Amino acid sequence: DSVDFSEAFAHEKLSPVLAMYRAKDFQDALEKAEHLLFDGGYGHTASIYLDALNEKTKLDEFSERMKACRILVNTPSSQGGIGDMYNFKLPPSLTLGCGTWGGNSVSENVGVKHLLNIKTVAERRENMLWFRAPEKVYIKKGCLPVALNELKAVLGKKKAFIVTDNYLYRNGYTRAITDKLDELGITHTTFHNVEPDPTLASAKEGAKQMRSFEPDAIIAIGGGSAMDAAKIMWVLYEHPEADFMDMAMRFVDIRKRVYDFPRMGERAYFIAVPTTAGTGSEVTPFAVITDESSGVKYPLADYELMPNMAIVDADLMMNAPKSLTAASGIDVVTHAMEAYASMLATDYSDSMALGSLKIVFEYLPRAYDNGPNDPIAREKMANAATMAGIAFANAFLGVCHSMAHKLGSFHHLPHGVANALMLDEVMRFNASQAPVKMGTFSQYDHPHTLARYAQVADHLGIKGKNDTEKLENLIRAIDELKENIGIKKTIKDYGIDEKDFLDRLDEMTEQAFDDQCTGANPRYPLMSEIKQMYLNAYYGK
Repeated sequence: DSVDFSEAFAHEKLSPVLAMYRAKDFQDALEKAEHLLFDGGYGHTASIYLDALNEKTKLDEFSERMKACRILVNTPSSQGGIGDMYNFKLPPSLTLGCGTWGGNSVSENVGVKHLLNIKTVAERRENMLWFRAPEKVYIKKGCLPVALNELKAVLGKKKAFIVTDNYLYRNGYTRAITDKLDELGITHTTFHNVEPDPTLASAKEGAKQMRSFEPDAIIAIGGGSAMDAAKIMWVLYEHPEADFMDMAMRFVDIRKRVYDFPRMGERAYFIAVPTTAGTGSEVTPFAVITDESSGVKYPLADYELMPNMAIVDADLMMNAPKSLTAASGIDVVTHAMEAYASMLATDYSDSMALGSLKIVFEYLPRAYDNGPNDPIAREKMANAATMAGIAFANAFLGVCHSMAHKLGSFHHLPHGVANALMLDEVMRFNASQAPVKMGTFSQYDHPHTLARYAQVADHLGIKGKNDTEKLENLIRAIDELKENIGIKKTIKDYGIDEKDFLDRLDEMTEQAFDDQCTGANPRYPLMSEIKQMYLNAYYGK
């Protein structure tokens, strides 16, 4: 009865003696067979005798559980694995690969093809790139009620679930939407408990309410927090079986990721309505969500998260306070700069990034100084934010955002401010002509980010004798813009305790290195380099 390795008959032997084992039932037989495979060495061959036609369930379970590269059915196992004797599925061979289970490089019967030298001549080719945006993007001050007409007239929607934060809800920002929905005869309800740093817990609660209400349209209104939270709710509503950690799994190339996002939009149409000119989330396939149990911020990325419709109405942005105007406005600069420097940048994303930067440098100071008294500046900044969003939705971001995600998470700084504090350091870091590590899957054959930054300077009319001088003058212009809108110069200036900052620096550095945004940076950073950039930004070196 024993299948222990100490039993002489319980392992392979070249003798005419056949060992038989009694089993109480099929499950006991499976356990004994697994033990024999373990003792004899995983990967080789396992054999079973049964009624293959009427006992397919048993055959499937046996095949699933046995760690063997050949599963023989009603076949002598001593010769059946050789192939071409009792079946025609296995090629004839006396050398049987055992795969990684058995420490081999192949798992099939070794034949002539494994002895051939196969030569491949591969010329460099760039992989296909893309330009993607929401199906519909509506722009113009006052366009919200007009665009919402489509819910009834074109899309035939009946129930809308609105997602926002408590401040916007209490101050009547959702009223323009609910009044229009009432006019259209569309039933609606509102979830208004999104936090400034939206958590997975709140997204799950929102999804629970969605499942109860069963909407066929989701309207996210707010800044990036509300739109990001709504995107996660959307996924959990349509696909409650989806695993968050699978969705948060990082990838090197979005076209070759291990995890396939579930198909979205089959239950609800997603509409994003920004109330700030900054995040660009209304036109991006990204969502940043915080796991409240660990405090880690996860930037999720997949084009299934792209809203179906974006409505960019500057009427909703007129009364934004100065601090929000500044933080969101400088976020637009960072989005455009990182998209332009990204390894995935194209002529299509470049045009959006450069156009956005031109608008920001002209109109952000006006929007900051004049607020609701300058509706033209407000509308221009709304357009710039969405344009930069389209740019980085396609070209992606870089290590500045990686570091800002963690700086904001660890020390509770507004996201735009965190980006502003890191931008100078990252631009100088990226501009190196001889980086320690090149970017992964770069489209260039030599580092060219310095030249790219010089092109930005040229576009903005910033002069310099050479590319290096243009870069420094561009950084100086960005610093002047930050000063004009009240952004402080260093992390320390925001009251972040020095001891606390240094105590948590290594952990923050490691998480920034591991952030999804790092992969598209034109220069791949070492953790020591990220740490030094954090230190420089803290002390203002």
